Amino acid sequence: GQQPAPASVTIEIDNNPIAEIEDVLATIEDPQQTIWDVRSAEEYFGLRQAAARVGHIPGAVNLDWERLKDPERHMRLRTDLEEVLAGLGLNDDKVIITHCQSHHRSGLSYMVGRLLGLNIRAYHGSWSEWGNRQDTPIELAAS
Repeated sequence: GQQPAPASVTIEIDNNPIAEIEDVLATIEDPQQTIWDVRSAEEYFGLRQAAARVGHIPGAVNLDWERLKDPERHMRLRTDLEEVLAGLGLNDDKVIITHCQSHHRSGLSYMVGRLLGLNIRAYHGSWSEWGNRQDTPIELAAS
């Protein structure tokens, strides 16, 4: 067989979908932005510990990633997600950053946000970064 000819390839990485800790800190006082925490309610309220500190990012809204899936439809995405998210203030009026513990569960919420046309980014450091630092603000009670 013929060998393919060598080619020169230029790759550019688009970091726009990624939120870093500085981006998350900037959302806390900004009413145009919101944090979507897709961990369990137990993690959100600090009842289950998976980092040095427990709780949630101030102002974050919680919708467990499991609630994005419809058990009646073989765990496909729920058909009413746009309404459910809008009810939490997660709509196209906001800039949204989603996270979980290690950005595995929030991979799904990021995809859902993109499918719904939301302005969403993923905080890949997630709670494993936020909750293990001593200089990040945390809430325990409901926002």
